[in-house]
Amino acid sequence: MLTTKQPVLKNFWYATVPLSAIADGPAPFRIMGEDIVLFLDEAGEPAALLDRCCHRTAKLSKGWCAKGEIVCGYHGWRYNRTGQVTLVPQQKQGQTTPDFRVESFHCKARYGYVWVCLGEPLADIPEIAEDSEPGFRRIQQFHEVWHCSPLRFMENSFDNAHFAFVHKGTFGDMAQPVPKRYKMTETDFGFEADAVVDVLNPPASHRVTGTTEPEIERRLRNRWYLPFSRRLDIEYPTGMRHIIFNCATPIDDQSISIAQILFRNDREDDCSTAELIAWDQAVIDEDKEILESTDYDAPLDTSTGEESSMISDQPGLIVRKRLLRLLRDHGEEEQRAEHTARFRGSPVTAVSQPSVFLAAQGN
Repeated sequence: MLTTKQPVLKNFWYATVPLSAIADGPAPFRIMGEDIVLFLDEAGEPAALLDRCCHRTAKLSKGWCAKGEIVCGYHGWRYNRTGQVTLVPQQKQGQTTPDFRVESFHCKARYGYVWVCLGEPLADIPEIAEDSEPGFRRIQQFHEVWHCSPLRFMENSFDNAHFAFVHKGTFGDMAQPVPKRYKMTETDFGFEADAVVDVLNPPASHRVTGTTEPEIERRLRNRWYLPFSRRLDIEYPTGMRHIIFNCATPIDDQSISIAQILFRNDREDDCSTAELIAWDQAVIDEDKEILESTDYDAPLDTSTGEESSMISDQPGLIVRKRLLRLLRDHGEEEQRAEHTARFRGSPVTAVSQPSVFLAAQGN
């Protein structure tokens, strides 16, 4: 699927940059191939406009902010958060400002990030109750560009089979390659997927997990939110909660911006922010290396057998099914790149007829 060719995907909220990135002036960003500029308005709320001056198309992000408005660095034209031109410095005093404007977009702050919707929102930003609950702290972990598709990132997030191999340098155990199965429940927003998995607990993760036991259980409570957000609630045997929230924002068809926010029910003295960032950085670096080697044009329609699958791919196959349904419910068909698939097999049956793989799965 090519995200820039699927208009319905514009009708969702995406994390762009941390609020701190626009504290001192405007910042450029690209969503689904659309160049926008982000800035703070007079009330200190984030705003998003098309990153083009309507005069001579200079990028507004090359300008600066003045009293909550953005000033084009080419000729000084000024815009408010609605995209309306409020000042043309070249006009004589007393002249009426022309009714010129650039396109504006839905924009608001949540969880320390600037969120933007290019169209009309079909759903709100996913709710994270712990953001306002006492006893939890929020840590802004990562804001990175990855060269892969958001679908690949989402699938990987719910793929227990990759732990033993991709994460062999952190918590994965290659001696236990058979993944535990998820308990799956589809929802209006996507799905819930819960499992208990056995992982290694090397010294580098002792303060993260709160225990020095060499092997531990992780209780995973996953939530997928259409189209490209997920929440992973990891509970360790100590009762420590390590809640990761990601938004994989499509930059274009071949790259994404990853926002990762962490919520913990401990204190800085228990495990420092620096330690938590270092541990999770090591983990996502392993994911990034392998995901950037994948084909960005992942098919939603699995009936052709273009990619082979196994039963542990069930969460990812549901992601593909639900995204395909979303497109068709809005009168769209999946748009693909012009290339020939190199891998062919029987049509995928892992979701509807998984018995051939059941014996190989954990409980």
